[in-house]
Amino acid sequence: MPHASDTTTGRLDLSQDWTVTDGQHTVALPVPGDVHSALLDAGLIADPYWRDTELSLDWVHESQWTARRRFGFDGEPGHWTLSFESVDCVAEIRLNGALLGRVDNQFLRQDFEVGETLVADENLIEVRFLSNSAEAAARASRSAFPVPYSTDNNRLPHYNFLRKTHCDAGWDWNIALSPLGLGGPVTLRRSERARLDDVMVRQQHSGGSVTLEIDLHYTAFEAGVIEAQALCDGVTAAATVEVWPGAGSARLTLKIDDPKLWWPAGHGPQPLYDLTVKLGQDTRTHRIGFRQIELVTEPDADGHSFLFRVNGRDIFMRGANWIPADALPARATPEAVRDRLLSALEANMTMIRVWGGGRYEPDWFYEICSELGLLVWQDFMFSCSLYPAHDPAWLDSVRREAHQQIRRLSGHPCLALWCGDNEVIGGLTWYPESRANRDRYLAIYARLNAALEEAIGEERPDVAFWPSSPSVGRLDFGDGWHNDASGDMHFWDVWHSAKDFEHYRTVRPRFCSEFGFQSFPSNRIIAGFTAPEDRNVSSAVMDLHQRNRGGNSRIVETLARYFRFPERFEDMTWLSQVSQALAMKTAVEFWRSCKPRCMGALYWQLNDTWPVASWASLEYGGGWKLVHYMARRFNAPVLVTAQPDADSGEIVLWAINDTDRAVALEVNARRVSAGSAVTECGAWSCSCPTDRAVELARLPASALAEDEFLHFSWQDSGGAHAGENDYLPRPPKTYRLAEPTIERRETGDGVTLVSDLPALYVTHDHGGTDVWSDNAVTLLPGVPKTLRRTRDRGSVTGDPALRFLRG
Repeated sequence: MPHASDTTTGRLDLSQDWTVTDGQHTVALPVPGDVHSALLDAGLIADPYWRDTELSLDWVHESQWTARRRFGFDGEPGHWTLSFESVDCVAEIRLNGALLGRVDNQFLRQDFEVGETLVADENLIEVRFLSNSAEAAARASRSAFPVPYSTDNNRLPHYNFLRKTHCDAGWDWNIALSPLGLGGPVTLRRSERARLDDVMVRQQHSGGSVTLEIDLHYTAFEAGVIEAQALCDGVTAAATVEVWPGAGSARLTLKIDDPKLWWPAGHGPQPLYDLTVKLGQDTRTHRIGFRQIELVTEPDADGHSFLFRVNGRDIFMRGANWIPADALPARATPEAVRDRLLSALEANMTMIRVWGGGRYEPDWFYEICSELGLLVWQDFMFSCSLYPAHDPAWLDSVRREAHQQIRRLSGHPCLALWCGDNEVIGGLTWYPESRANRDRYLAIYARLNAALEEAIGEERPDVAFWPSSPSVGRLDFGDGWHNDASGDMHFWDVWHSAKDFEHYRTVRPRFCSEFGFQSFPSNRIIAGFTAPEDRNVSSAVMDLHQRNRGGNSRIVETLARYFRFPERFEDMTWLSQVSQALAMKTAVEFWRSCKPRCMGALYWQLNDTWPVASWASLEYGGGWKLVHYMARRFNAPVLVTAQPDADSGEIVLWAINDTDRAVALEVNARRVSAGSAVTECGAWSCSCPTDRAVELARLPASALAEDEFLHFSWQDSGGAHAGENDYLPRPPKTYRLAEPTIERRETGDGVTLVSDLPALYVTHDHGGTDVWSDNAVTLLPGVPKTLRRTRDRGSVTGDPALRFLRG
């Protein structure tokens, strides 16, 4: 129990020394933390990720748990507030036996005025968690009519009735644990006349200066005056605020002349400034950056643009979708998350999308993104199901959630967009109930969407609101899935409809915010959740660690279209990652060649929540799959790609430049035969502008013999931008590649590989934890390639065998 003197400062951190019990099991509960992790740390449950353990742990989310914390108190009488950053999810909160309230929204900070409930010496806080799964079912049963949810995704039903991380009920990549716990700090603080609750920061740029508009939202306990102040970069604003009991706000304005601008990664530096605000005794400091971000959706000859303009510059957004860092929330530490985000930066990404079936991330997540220069497309937390917006109490909770989250994230320079939901408009066509009565469910959806738009309108953040993803635009509730002329697009035909990778070239989206293809994790990760007898793609355990119906079969069937069928399980898992990489390379390079019609490609998905076959480019634990290495190449700021002309059959070389200035490129191409011959076939020079892809050259289809592929390289005049690429006009399995001899020489910080014959997708240290300068590379005969270790992530060695495409 903390010493009573801790309260004399007017603030007490109560995040330590919690326990949690269901009456039979009692364990320590770290905060932030969850019950599953606490039980696992105490040795009371098996690893949920091991084999088929998941189903045996349903008793945890089906039970009721009580978290307790005792503390001493000898502070001054007055206005004391007990605050919970996040309670997951339905719970009753008591102090010294008195019910403070019942909460049911994980995404709301909960504040309780407890001055009259505190006692001298020992106090007891109790958080009684009701069963999330039982509450979801009970709320659905009380609804006047069904509200459908995605049964393919959610093993646990009706979580659309809860304001909780939806994928905790399972998803087509996630385990269904339904964790519960305390998701952030618990604090007790004293206020004199008013309590500072939220800070809303806006910035307006004009004439080389930026005006900061700062709204201080408070709860006042008595009438009177209180002093407010803001300080940034040596500039101060102050005001004396007259307050009355209840909620209120005060506005301060600062003007900063000649600020250093914050830029996305690769476009400039990321200078950050401290903004300190005070209201009475409350002080907060925010790390902010000065930037102007616009979503440009103007009519043009093709439909409507969809692009992000940052500080006046139109930027093609290269990136991926972010899901929760771990299915066990306690493991989603700042260190683990920074590692994943750093990997995104190292793969030349400029934007990540925080997807709407997960959670709003903690402040430190956005601080990391701001430091790294990663823009954030932020969804509100709604995804793939319909929602009970006909319930006034539920909708009111959503409104409060929206206001609180908009304010909380407003100061982070990485924030680029607020989006209303993920695929909920599409959900109107997925369920028998909504197809039979579209008017009812559309009206309910419109209530939800309007509540979010109204919150944006009232808070006026300095970034745009987009109603849904995918969407054609505001108040258009039609099909945005197959419209590549306007809005953002989700393109899933290749995966869900089992079409060839070349089908990516049949659409030219204005901005593709979701598309993806699955692979198995590495053999090292598979060994961590399977017994030897499980290591077969159709085993029960491998099926359980594949949450998309028919997913393993689709991986294998598609793999067989492009590659000779492997003989061993270990080769199949590796080859599945080559297949995934080829799919994403096909899509991203084609859409980048469509610049400026297409101005963004965010693949699904960046990370995994547990060891599973999935669309992620970072497998569980953060190791790089082969697609992540290839993403580093196909996301290069300056890229040359070869694309087939659908009409003429010619091979067209395109140069794309996403930097802030034109580059002069020298490009050399050569024909490579499966037998070993390498023949020069062209050299070109060009000035590549920033605003569009430019055509370099056209080669007739006959330029390549049946056993040849195209290999080409480029470099700018200053040596800052260089790369290599391949174009295979036929599936890789049609090339009868001879067996190469590859010499591997260890160097101080890596390895040098030399092959006597052409070798494709040559992979070193597959499944290792280190990051390498390259992997899954093409080796030309006699041309050495050095792979350097660029980041030590733990130095766990992966597959020691070199793997390459066999003919």
